[in-house]
This record gives sequence, C-alpha cells and structure tokens, in this order.
Amino acid sequence: MIRLEKRPEPSRAFALAAPVLAVVATMIAGGMLFAALGIDPVASILTIFWEPLFGEFAFYYRPQLLIKGAPLVLIAIGLSLGFKAGIWNIGAEGQYIMGALFGAGVGLALYPAETWYVFPLMVIAGAAGGWFWAMIPALLKVRFGTNEILVSLMLVYVAEQFLASMSLGLLRNPEGMGFPGSRNLQQYPSAFNADLIAGSGMHWGVVAALVAVIFGYVLLSRHRLGFAIRVTGEAPRAARFSGVNPARLVLFCLGTSGLLAGLAGLFEVSGPAGQVTIDFNVGYGFTAIIVAFLGRLHPVGILLAGGLMALTYIGGDIASSNLGLPAAAIQVFQGMLLFFLLAFDLFTNFRLRVGRTEAV
Repeated sequence: MIRLEKRPEPSRAFALAAPVLAVVATMIAGGMLFAALGIDPVASILTIFWEPLFGEFAFYYRPQLLIKGAPLVLIAIGLSLGFKAGIWNIGAEGQYIMGALFGAGVGLALYPAETWYVFPLMVIAGAAGGWFWAMIPALLKVRFGTNEILVSLMLVYVAEQFLASMSLGLLRNPEGMGFPGSRNLQQYPSAFNADLIAGSGMHWGVVAALVAVIFGYVLLSRHRLGFAIRVTGEAPRAARFSGVNPARLVLFCLGTSGLLAGLAGLFEVSGPAGQVTIDFNVGYGFTAIIVAFLGRLHPVGILLAGGLMALTYIGGDIASSNLGLPAAAIQVFQGMLLFFLLAFDLFTNFRLRVGRTEAV
C-alpha cells in the first residue's frame, strides 16, 4: 500500500531541491516526448540548453536571452507579490496587452514629434494601462467579493479583442497599404526602446526588470507591507488580528502586478516587437506564472527562473529550425516545468509511505 503521510513540519531541503528536480524531470520527460516525435532526444535537449549559451552563434543568441527574459521577470515579480498573499492574478497577459496599447497609443498620437519626452510619456501610459486593467478584478473583489482568478482570466480575452480592434482600426498604419498593424516604432526614434549598448540586448525593459527584482526583495524582506503580504498568505487569520487591511492588500497586489505587466508590454511593443499587431502577445503573461513558481516566489529566484525560461524560448526556436521540433512540443516542454514543480512541491509537506495497512 502506497500512501501520503503529512510531515510534522515542511521539509526545507525538499523545498530548495524541488526546482532542480523539476528541471531534471522535465528534461527526461521532454526527451521522451521528443523521441516519440522521431527526433533525437539528446540532440534536442543539448540544442535547447547548450546552443544559446555556448554554440557557434552564441554571440547572437546571448543578447536574446535578456530580451526574452526581461518581460518574464518583470511580470513574474508583480505576480509573486499577490501569490504570496493568496491573491491570484491569472490575467497578466491581458494587462501586458493593455500596457502595450496605452503606451503605443501615446507614442503614435505624438508622431512624428522628435522630442525627449515622448518615450517617458509612453512608459507612464503603459504602466497606467496595465494598472487600470488589473484594478477591474481588484475593485470587483473588494466591492462584491468576486473571484479574481476568473475575472482577471476572462479579461485576457477582452484585451485580445481590443488588440485586434486597434490593429485593424484606430492604431492601424495609415501608410500600411491596408494591412493590419501600427506604424513601426523602431523607425520612430523618440518612441523606440533601443539597446542602451548596441547589440547587447540591454534596453530599458531589462533595467526595469532588475529594478523590480531589487524592489521586490527590499519590499518582502525589509518593509512592513512585505511582512503583511507574507503573513496574509501564510496565516490569514493572524493577519486580520495584526491589523492588516485585506481590501488595501488586494488593491496593492493586483495594482502592482498590473502595473509591471503593463510596463513589460510597453517595453516590448516599443522595442523588440516594434509595432502593435493582432498577434503581438506571445503568452508572456501566462509563462510568467511558471517563472514565479519556479523561482519560489522569491525575487532572486525569479530572476534565475526567468533566465532559464528565456533559454527554453531561444533554444526551442533553434531546435525548431535545426531539428524540425514542432513549436507545440516546446510549449508542452515549458508547461512540464510547472507540472513537475507542483508535483515535487507536494513532497515538501508530505512523504511517501509503503507498507500494509491494518484492517479496521
């Protein structure tokens, strides 16, 4: 008889080892998946994790790790604050889209002005767009007790419809020969989020992600609000007795996560993506959930997890090009990370027992 037995107290060793075990298990299960598709599993895993860092064209791929990792880290830091407090924002993808639309809208409205303040205004608008979209589930939860998981998730689909509408309508390039999509912001110097060091991949979005990591660390480890967030997640009843205001915490956590997701969208649309298109969003808001949990909801862990997930993005593209690995298989591979992490997390609080059970 195999059964789960609750540990007297959580295993700290297993809590620390779970992310590493999850990565190893993902490699093994992913290799089996790739083999089932008729692709060499060893070559696939090496391509995903080795080529972007040490391969022949690593000089080109390494800057891409910063470009791919920055929005994941920025969004995941915001999500982790709410997750620690038991506030579940699953709609960061929608907030990412709205931040891009608000920010790009300001830049395109000021086109072709060549002034220094265009990009700062876009940053403010992008943050405001993400914050505004996150405050809808926040206010509904505070005022009517609605479920923030469902509301934030449903708003993703609303945001996607806004994105399609703006690409085909208000933000469409008047010189684009009728094709959907806005002007290319990379060709508008005042609105372009260019590399701070040419060819390095280090743009303002990367800087914002690093600042967010520092902010998250200081908030959670040194500030009274961070203490309230941790206590609320670990012992909600004790938090109420200690004077924590649940409504304010909901507004802060959802608002902050939306703001950071909006910034990620703005930095992406004004930099690597370059324009508003129907398929602008690529799932960063959902992938950031994996990054947050893989990083144990800790800012430094999230920074490392964001780099790992960016590695799977870049390596997956290389494997698709060189080995013919389907893009869907890469998405399944990334999803396995969260699946195995949750599975191994179970053993932080439980242990397996094998033996016979006595008849009652």
